[in-house]
Amino acid sequence: MAAADNAAGAGGTAGGEGSDFITEFIKEDLAAGRFDHVHTRFPPEPNGWLHIGHCKAFYIDFSMAEKFGGKCNLRFDDTNPEKEDSSYVEAIKRDVAWMGYDWEDREYYASDYYEYLYELAVKIIKKGRAYVDDLSEEEISEYRGTAVEDKNNITLTPPGRNSPYRDRPAAENLDLFARMRAGEFADGEKTLRAKIDMTHPNLLMRDPVMYRIRRESHYRTGNAWCIYPMYDFQHPLSDAKEGITHSLCSLEYEIHRPLYEWFIKEAEVFPSRQIEFARLNLTHTVMSKRWLLRLVQEKHVEGWDDPRMPTIAGLRRRGYTPGAIRNFVSQIGISKTDSMVDIAFLEYCLREDLNRRCLRAMAVLRPLKLIIENWPSGRVEELEAVNNPEDEKAGTRKIPFSGELWIERDDFEENPPPKYFRLYPGKGGEGGSSVRLRYGYIVTCTGFDRDGEGNIAAVRCTYDPSTRGGNAPDNRKVKGTIHWVSASSAVPIEVRIYDYLFSAERPMEVSPRPNGSAGDFTCNLNPHSLEVIPLAWGEPSLADTQPGDRRQFERLGYFARDALPGGSEGGRPVFNKTIGLRDTWAKIKGTS
Repeated sequence: MAAADNAAGAGGTAGGEGSDFITEFIKEDLAAGRFDHVHTRFPPEPNGWLHIGHCKAFYIDFSMAEKFGGKCNLRFDDTNPEKEDSSYVEAIKRDVAWMGYDWEDREYYASDYYEYLYELAVKIIKKGRAYVDDLSEEEISEYRGTAVEDKNNITLTPPGRNSPYRDRPAAENLDLFARMRAGEFADGEKTLRAKIDMTHPNLLMRDPVMYRIRRESHYRTGNAWCIYPMYDFQHPLSDAKEGITHSLCSLEYEIHRPLYEWFIKEAEVFPSRQIEFARLNLTHTVMSKRWLLRLVQEKHVEGWDDPRMPTIAGLRRRGYTPGAIRNFVSQIGISKTDSMVDIAFLEYCLREDLNRRCLRAMAVLRPLKLIIENWPSGRVEELEAVNNPEDEKAGTRKIPFSGELWIERDDFEENPPPKYFRLYPGKGGEGGSSVRLRYGYIVTCTGFDRDGEGNIAAVRCTYDPSTRGGNAPDNRKVKGTIHWVSASSAVPIEVRIYDYLFSAERPMEVSPRPNGSAGDFTCNLNPHSLEVIPLAWGEPSLADTQPGDRRQFERLGYFARDALPGGSEGGRPVFNKTIGLRDTWAKIKGTS
């Protein structure tokens, strides 16, 4: 299935066939002779699972390289041992591959560059452009100063103060840095800082930390190091080591670009160029690994791959396709301005893709027995059903039909509202309504049965033998068609219905609680984001599906068989609802 998914989504370039500002930047660089080729990279930190926002990032990284006949690396920026883990590495690789990208032999790790980075730090110290500082983390922050706003809302950045250790001789700094590496000092006792400008208007340029002491075991290097490079130091120099021509990153790193360029200049390495683009923001969605990790840790969701999560793994379990996601990120294009994309557009792209690829099936989620009173006892017929009306090559299948069927409980009303074209009983001497059973016969409601508690337990009807498979005399045209499954041959399934994880369109915008205390984004969690239907009924073809297979349940929506092993507690296959169909009846009722 994965191969077919990837093939369907492999085409296209960032922003479609039109132009975008990154393409123009790269063209200008090539025309000016700044570079004679294009080499990009996707550099995730392995401290969580990728989400759909990352899809935009690596779509741009890989597609720009492809557009200009270049290469794209997959590099793990793994220099924070407290939060990183090999399981995240494997999850990231699995997700990028599922999306259809191949990095071949270009898999790299910043942790493999520790010696190289150390030597570049030494080089910068020797130039008098870095020093070992004894100030604590709190003191460094205090000395750096903070940005404030005056009464005219103009941002001011008061000058910082130089550290008393800023003017240590290079030889002393080299000695102290070597002793930091050797483990002579306690965690946090010393740092290595770049010597730039403590009065710079950009706070990041006020002598940023390059190395800190952390006695944490690294998932790849173990305890070989007790000093670790900071992101702003290692990232540009890792790009340079790999010969990255264009370091494409999201807009929040624009303020980091002067520091990126400073380290490249002072280290005298390959002149990689950073270009920023607006990150993806989706309504009803949180797009931060930090906040997604909190949802997992606090058990608001079942895990990183919960189908309500915006992670690639969660979207995969829910039934999303790589082609739909890639089409979505291509359609939204690339810009320099942050904006909020309506999740309905992602859902539109998904429906378009699933409509073309999904086989059809019938399933009844909230079953009600339909008894055909004039059906010959014990008789079973096979009706022919279309697998996909959008794809003639998908062919047809046989569906058993008998005298007792399951229909949706919503397809019968004892007291129907206006414009209700489903089943209901006759009143005042009038006959009951007639509907067509999908691929089968026209039936007419004759009555219904109640159970001992007064609930409707079964609907009764008669069928017209002359109306099989769409045939009908001119006087037997009906307005309603409903789906069904044969009670004698239906397979039991479990179904999980998902709604948005967050009710609020912008989950991070939080109002104070009623008691006046500050809330946080978890206040916007949707308490009805998951409904489990432990026993539904599907046509026999659903028994032959495999984990990950997708189907359109006619009239209900698109569903995917859960990829997790084991199924439900009763051994029934589990189907996750991916997305619904447009429901004109729901609009009439005012429920959508």
